[in-house]
Amino acid sequence: MPRVKSGTVTHKRRKKVLKLAKGYRGAKHLQFKAASTQLFNSYNYAFRDRRQVKRDYRKLWIARINAAARTHDMSYSKLMHGLKVAQVDINRKMLADLAVNDQRAFKKLVDTAKDALK
Repeated sequence: MPRVKSGTVTHKRRKKVLKLAKGYRGAKHLQFKAASTQLFNSYNYAFRDRRQVKRDYRKLWIARINAAARTHDMSYSKLMHGLKVAQVDINRKMLADLAVNDQRAFKKLVDTAKDALK
């Protein structure tokens, strides 16, 4: 039985990996071993960061709401508690958008929260 070389399959596989590693710095876009290692790490980072970006946005919204609430002499936690007591159901994304783009509407929500806490 003749020996079967896996030349074309291996070449195809390596070309695929190097094509995916296009744009990487140094040997990582030239050498198969370095490229495949970096691709493995890149996919892990991408998987992790798809979840982390959601956390980062929530942190940003909270920081914006807190900054805007403090201009009206109120802390973030008191504002959120006041809105909950007043049964105002608004998410942090919308609240942060109001804090940045529509200060008058945000002021009304702060006043609502203050009234609910009294």
